[in-house]
This record gives sequence, C-alpha cells and structure tokens, in this order.
Amino acid sequence: MVEMFEGRRLVVATKHKKEDILAPLLEKELCVICFVQTQFDSDLFGTFSGEMERKEDPLTTAILKCEMAMNMSGCDLGIASEGSFGSHPHLPFIPADEEILVIRDKTNEATFLWKELSLETNFAGAKISNVDELIHFANKVKFPSHALIIKKSTYRIDEMTKGIMDWDLLLSTFSYLIQFEGSVFVETDMRSMYNPNRQKVIKVAAEKLIHNIKTVCPHCHFPGFSIVESKEGLPCKRCGFSTASTLSYLYKCQKCSKTEEQLYPNGKVEEDPAFCDWCNP
Repeated sequence: MVEMFEGRRLVVATKHKKEDILAPLLEKELCVICFVQTQFDSDLFGTFSGEMERKEDPLTTAILKCEMAMNMSGCDLGIASEGSFGSHPHLPFIPADEEILVIRDKTNEATFLWKELSLETNFAGAKISNVDELIHFANKVKFPSHALIIKKSTYRIDEMTKGIMDWDLLLSTFSYLIQFEGSVFVETDMRSMYNPNRQKVIKVAAEKLIHNIKTVCPHCHFPGFSIVESKEGLPCKRCGFSTASTLSYLYKCQKCSKTEEQLYPNGKVEEDPAFCDWCNP
C-alpha cells in the first residue's frame, strides 16, 4: 500500500530541523516528497525551556502541530512529532525520552502514529555555583556535541541563553549571570537540532512508524494494521499458571475495524519460571 503515498507532498511540521531526520526515511520508504512550511512555529504549542507551557497532552499536541502545518501549506498529508522528558514510568529515578510521531492523511481520513520510549537521553538540569561544577555537569551531558541552556534560576527566562555549543560562550555566559544571584541554572537543550541523542530516538520512532504503515490489514489491505491491546498470560514453563508476560497482541484496522489476535508475539510459548509469581514469589 505504499502506492497510497507515492508521489504525494508531505509537510513536516517543524522549526527545529526534524526534516533532516524524517525526510530521507519517508522519501525512501513511502515515496513521498517532503517539504517544510517555513512560517510554521512549533513553539506556539510549548517549549522545553519554559517560555510557553504546553497546554495539551503530547499526542494531542502532535496532532495539532500536524493539522496547523497542513492547513498553512494547503497539504493533505503531514507529519509531526512531540517529545516529552522526565522520569521513566517504571524506573522513576532514570530519565527517559518519549517521542510521539503522527502522520495525518486527510484524503484517506487516516492517522498513523507511533510512541517510542527510550532511556537514550542526556536530559538533565542543575543549579551551578562555580566553574568546576559547570565543567563537571557539561561533560556529564555530552557538551559540546549536545547543547546547553543557561538562565539565572530554574524558572527565570529573562536573559536566558539557549543553544550553547561552545566552551567560550558557555563560560562567558556563566561569568555574566553568576553575578546576579550567586548561582545559575544549567540544563540540556532538548530541541532536536541541538540534541543528537534525541535525533536518534526520533529516527527509531520513524522507522517503526513506517514499518507499522507497511503492515496492512489482512481483510481490506489498508495500511497501519496496528496493535491496540497487549494481553498478559503467557504460561509458566514449570507450573503452567499464567504470568504477567505477553501472551498475545490484538491488531485492529482503522479502516474496516476488523481485529486479529497474534499469539506469542515475542516468539515464546512458555515463560521462564523466574518470571512466575507462583514459582518465584
């Protein structure tokens, strides 16, 4: 069903160079023609550095970005992404990056999306009081290949400097701001063009989204035959009781609404007793 996209123009809703990551993949795999709407401003939907608070949840925000770029460009096909950074939902003291990618197709009244959760992030911030602390923090978060933001304090956005990727600029900005309150707040710049780690996660999300699009419904052959539910219950190899491990995935077509259950999606028909609550309580 790549033919459904072949030769069509697709607007990439970004102002942070995400087209450099997405366009090569989309053009190769879906045969679309990618472009950017230069007047599109994704900062209207929220910024990582605090100037604009995100008003909607990440998925809604990605969809709204996509719709705005499509409306501005008069294009019926678009893609947008939205990133969120914070503690991993199951590993509360470890930072994580969740990237949501959405493709909207107005002509076929379809939405394709993928969520990618990754531990591959340098997301961090710290109150810094001296040059030694600054250098230690910068080295820890992969500076200067990954940019930094400096501001007077955590919630102060006046005289904030973003996109710092140079030691001289980092040190001179620190020397200027430290005089006001005796400390500054330094954080990673999570905008995609300034963060190679994030670029990698977006690329993985795009590859998986494309794979999902190429998975067609076995009934009507519409693309994007997607997992809508994961069912637990893989039996324990020793006692046979159900475990919390995945037994099956339920797929559903957004076009004809047909569903299909795929058993043993991880290639295992039984679970190791080490993961059984009965054998290993």
